[in-house]
Amino acid sequence: MEWLKTLLFPTEDPSVIQSLVTIMLAIGSGVFFGRLKLGKITFGVSAVMFTGLILGHFGYRINHEIFDFIRDFGLILFVYGIGLQVGPSFFSSFKDEGLKFNILAVSTVLLGGLITFILHKVTALDIENLVGIMSGAVTNTPGLGAAKNTIEELKVQFPGKTFADPTIGYAINYPLGVFGIIAVIIFSKIVLKITPEDEMKKFRMAKINREEPLTHKKMRVTNPEFFGKSLNEVIKEIGYEIIISRLKHSGEVSVFSPTLDTHLQDRDVLMIVGKEKELNEFISKIGRDSTDSFIESDSDISKKNIFVTKPSAVHKKLSELDLYNTYDLKVTRVFRAGREILPRPSLELFYGDILRVIGTDEAIKEAEKIIGNQEKKLLEPDFLSLFGGLLIGIIVGSIPLMIPGLPIPLKLGFAAGPLIVALLISRYGGISFIHSYINNGAIHFMKDFGICLFFAAVGIHAGEGFYENFIKYNGWNWLLYGSAITFIPLITMVVVGRVFLKINFLQLTGIMSGSYTDPAALAFSTNYLDNDVPIQSYAQVYPLVTIARIFTASLLILLLT
Repeated sequence: MEWLKTLLFPTEDPSVIQSLVTIMLAIGSGVFFGRLKLGKITFGVSAVMFTGLILGHFGYRINHEIFDFIRDFGLILFVYGIGLQVGPSFFSSFKDEGLKFNILAVSTVLLGGLITFILHKVTALDIENLVGIMSGAVTNTPGLGAAKNTIEELKVQFPGKTFADPTIGYAINYPLGVFGIIAVIIFSKIVLKITPEDEMKKFRMAKINREEPLTHKKMRVTNPEFFGKSLNEVIKEIGYEIIISRLKHSGEVSVFSPTLDTHLQDRDVLMIVGKEKELNEFISKIGRDSTDSFIESDSDISKKNIFVTKPSAVHKKLSELDLYNTYDLKVTRVFRAGREILPRPSLELFYGDILRVIGTDEAIKEAEKIIGNQEKKLLEPDFLSLFGGLLIGIIVGSIPLMIPGLPIPLKLGFAAGPLIVALLISRYGGISFIHSYINNGAIHFMKDFGICLFFAAVGIHAGEGFYENFIKYNGWNWLLYGSAITFIPLITMVVVGRVFLKINFLQLTGIMSGSYTDPAALAFSTNYLDNDVPIQSYAQVYPLVTIARIFTASLLILLLT
């Protein structure tokens, strides 16, 4: 059994196989402990960092030839998955409250960077260590990755210079960052006397006032002013974006999908789609609500959802497909990344979009030939798109950006490069043969697998000599510095966000977790407040915050080393 002992027990110079076993031990045990509840707290995959520290402390190591690959590849998978997941809502959120949320979150990042700068001047501590302390205190993994990449670039540029390892400060302060955010959420809820139920009511009312979902209504035409007018004339005159999906003439049972040239007649019954407020005003001007059940009959026309999976439909506008004139089909809604979109003629279709169409069964079958509707295909991972996007992200992250006054060009790195590319790909539906659609299960797997690899590699490496480093560098002082970086920006955010900006507390907890890119705090807040609202605001600020933290960490090292 000597072979099993060699495989499972720690060694100073491990082989690749022994290193992989060590990584699996760290991830497996971390995921197990991450599922255990401490009150209402679950650490999730963040626990992999702690189990890695423990294994590293007790002598487990990773072969140095694969260490960088495991760490960097994990980080790339994680940030790319985040970009694909939140990209569609990230850009659209800036039209509403997303701009306010992101300004608050990025200001918190900058305040943390300012505190780090002040600590460097006051304590004379190496900026590499302080950036590691900052990254751990705000639980920001991509910032640490960017800092390490910058240091590697500086080592090449200045081979005779010695640089400290920011991973040590990161490992010492990471638990503080996790528990610090949770403590502020609990403390602020008590001090502000927050009732989650009341906050949820306020959130729902604000959402209704801010954005109305698409709905459908039945109406009967009774206003003589519109008799004989075409639907095109009526819609232009009323001035609302309304889709008229079905029409039935009075006294008849046949239902059809009208064209814009169809003329209204007295007592026609219409099925209309749009925003509820606009539908109500449309109905009040043209007629009244209808209870006619024949308009919903499927005897003449059918309703079906069609998935966009064929290249012949991807990146085509609805006007280019011209489904009505070609197949006598009308598109009533488009579903994309969980959002309902009104099917304007100028709307460009993305791979994975869902079109809700109405028409005859024969027409729907013909349209499926050019649109695709191969739902099974969407369940299969498209590795060409995935790794093509990752390749572009790595290339973008490696582009040197010349900034006057800096000793070396600034690079986005393996954290920001893939993240920005994923955001843009998800915003525009893809680049050439690379599309943005990946099913939710695959995205969650990619994110969690990537961050587990990164946490395991960083944790095991930091655990090597962790206790000795804590004693050597006076870890209690480092925890004190980290406390300033953790708590001052968070408390400032709560005061500004709640008192001055009047942000709903449920959303504010998501912004707090997103500003510190902390999934453990997010999981806690959703359990503690018993709702999923924090997830939405977390996703709104996460991408921009990640980029801001990457630049902050890199710039501090470049400017102060």
